[in-house]
Amino acid sequence: MLTKIENTIKYGKQHGGFGIQILYPGLIRPELDDTGFSTIGRIDHARITPGTLIPMHPHRNDEIITYLRSGKVKHLDSEKHTDTISNRRLMVMNAGVNFYHEEKVLEEGGVLEGLQIFIRPETAGLVPQVQFYQLPETYSDNHWRKMAGKGDDYPLQIRSNTWLMDLRLEKDAEITLPEAPSENAVFLFYVFNGKISVNETMALVTGESVLVEMENPTFRATETTDIVLFITQTNAVHFDGGMYSGNLH
Repeated sequence: MLTKIENTIKYGKQHGGFGIQILYPGLIRPELDDTGFSTIGRIDHARITPGTLIPMHPHRNDEIITYLRSGKVKHLDSEKHTDTISNRRLMVMNAGVNFYHEEKVLEEGGVLEGLQIFIRPETAGLVPQVQFYQLPETYSDNHWRKMAGKGDDYPLQIRSNTWLMDLRLEKDAEITLPEAPSENAVFLFYVFNGKISVNETMALVTGESVLVEMENPTFRATETTDIVLFITQTNAVHFDGGMYSGNLH
């Protein structure tokens, strides 16, 4: 089954130079009474002006992935980490029981555009930790690249049955979904930027996505497109009371 998620389902927020479009993927299944979908709690698509400071603030029981396609961010946190995040350097904050961080968008990187992704952990009260990973290349052309997930073959670890990949699909190139890392897998195919045709019957544009269950459709780029792929399980064990990843109902 293919379920399209249009931009109209998102919540927009703008404060000064800080703008985000928030996707609660569970809203497409109101019968489940959950704003998240299994372990995928919330996806923020952010565009932030250089010089913007996001001051020190808390997180609890969220697994948070920062994925940038433009801009640079100076990071500081309560675990005493400082680092610069960019389109080549990823970060996962496994917030656990209690965690604080701040982010400063650097002038040198220009306008920031990226995703802040809130994943649900298996259980509450885990030990907080922070991970960084330097991508060998900025883009992964026409093939799926593993970024964060559960298992040794993912460079950044998520503490639930959740997996993230990305790729840049060049114009007129086609691709199908990668092999599922587990049984009962569900795929959320997110168009970060560009245009995609799904089975030549469904069109997706920037910010839209499609939930794929029990199918393996063909995706064709009608223009060069950056894609982020989220994989979870319908029966994944998870804690849905996280500060940002939790169920709002």
